[in-house]
Amino acid sequence: MSALPRHPTTGPLTVGVIGAGRVGAVLGAALAAAGHHVVAASGVSAAAKGRITRLLPAAANLPADEVAHAADLLVIAVPDDALQGVVNGLAGTGALRPGQVVLHTSGAHGLAVLGPAAIAGARPLALHPAMTFTGTAADLDRLPGISYGITAPADLKAFAEDLVHDLGGHPEWVAEDDRALYHAALAHGANHLVTLVNEAMDRLRDAGVVYPEKVLGPLLHAALDNTLRMRDAALTGPVSRGDAGTVARHLEALARSAPDSVPAYVALARRAADRAIAAGRLRPRDAEALLDVLASDRPERVS
Repeated sequence: MSALPRHPTTGPLTVGVIGAGRVGAVLGAALAAAGHHVVAASGVSAAAKGRITRLLPAAANLPADEVAHAADLLVIAVPDDALQGVVNGLAGTGALRPGQVVLHTSGAHGLAVLGPAAIAGARPLALHPAMTFTGTAADLDRLPGISYGITAPADLKAFAEDLVHDLGGHPEWVAEDDRALYHAALAHGANHLVTLVNEAMDRLRDAGVVYPEKVLGPLLHAALDNTLRMRDAALTGPVSRGDAGTVARHLEALARSAPDSVPAYVALARRAADRAIAAGRLRPRDAEALLDVLASDRPERVS
């Protein structure tokens, strides 16, 4: 078996980045800050070229196959649906070599997508940073302390763990078959939160609130902090109390001003009620009227 590149904590790695998007450019910059040599990156769009210039000034902007040839650690940071095609292309053109570590940053994929790289003798590694990225230097301040979802063959686990430690992060081991569930959880929590908060700000504007972010900011920070510490015990509000009348009025108001918001409100309220009942926060008999209100798919009929 081919030897690994130099161990992250005992010597610098020669790194190449394919996909200088928001994630790839920032991770490359973080690896460079940790003492590794980011020698090449690929970027075609004006935005990608700009990120390479700003965040990876020592890296040459090269075609993907040339980036692969230059690197002992190859970071592939492309969209999930493009990943298989990129790996297939690199393997098919002979750009990968035995002993090289090929790392992708996709949360949804594990090692299977790197099968062609493994056949070429490269060492496959799935390492996903659990963080949202803007593709700017500001992201570097957010990286220390974050978790990385790792799927790795047994002989690469120590290497992966030390690489994450070089980045100031915490390793979380995710089984190959659990990658989709892991990624769904993150998307559900973070991406849907963006939609939920924007919906809430829009409805506050509809209600005449001039600065909805000032109203929501302290409330949401407290709710998030309480939830991370207390889990379902952090739930407050009309659903947790079984206040069917209040929820009915919410639905009537939403139906008048923003009917497209009704289905999401109903779905989340139903799920909140289910969790409140399961956690013992809401007695089933106190929830009956509330669940009747939420069972209506036509809020205008709710009284």
